[in-house]
Amino acid sequence: MQKFNKIAALASVLVFGTATAHAETYQIDPNHANVYFSIDHFGTSTNHGAFTGVKGTVDFDPANRTGSVDIDIPVTSLETGNEQFTNHLKSAEIFNVEQYPNAHFKSTKFYFNGKNKDGVNRVSRVDGQLTLLGQTHPVTLTATKFNCYQSPMLKTQVCGGDFVTSIDRTRWGLDYGTKMGISKYVKLNIQIEAAKPQVK
Repeated sequence: MQKFNKIAALASVLVFGTATAHAETYQIDPNHANVYFSIDHFGTSTNHGAFTGVKGTVDFDPANRTGSVDIDIPVTSLETGNEQFTNHLKSAEIFNVEQYPNAHFKSTKFYFNGKNKDGVNRVSRVDGQLTLLGQTHPVTLTATKFNCYQSPMLKTQVCGGDFVTSIDRTRWGLDYGTKMGISKYVKLNIQIEAAKPQVK
């Protein structure tokens, strides 16, 4: 019986070792990775802005339905199209970019649902932890689009999609204007594409 248990344990190690051995690491393409935000303004209009130059890595194994992502978001890149509004958002009163120049998202779990037209298991949502203004709280990103393709420009496989979520900004200490009636909820639209490093 003891010999059987040892064999079973060895088989388990081999099986799970094989399952995790095929994960590929993809580098996020900052030219196709952005975080857009929108927030209701007194129930009258919607304010918009974006963070660009997003960087990080994605470990992805669609065959075994596993993945992880680690993303750095440069808050200093914030842009709204209006200089005065942008500078106010960057100030110590709101994002305080001098003290907190970056935000960070690290996944805790990938979820899959169905396959794309090429038969690749499709990511449906990603759970993770968002760090902003020095505080970390859980968020869930829901995929509205996901695909992998062979990039004719980069000459390598690229995977990514569009993800959405809504957060209560006050959890991160972003409570400016809430007492005046500005919504505490912010919608995030996240565009991510990550490329597999070329084999040299």
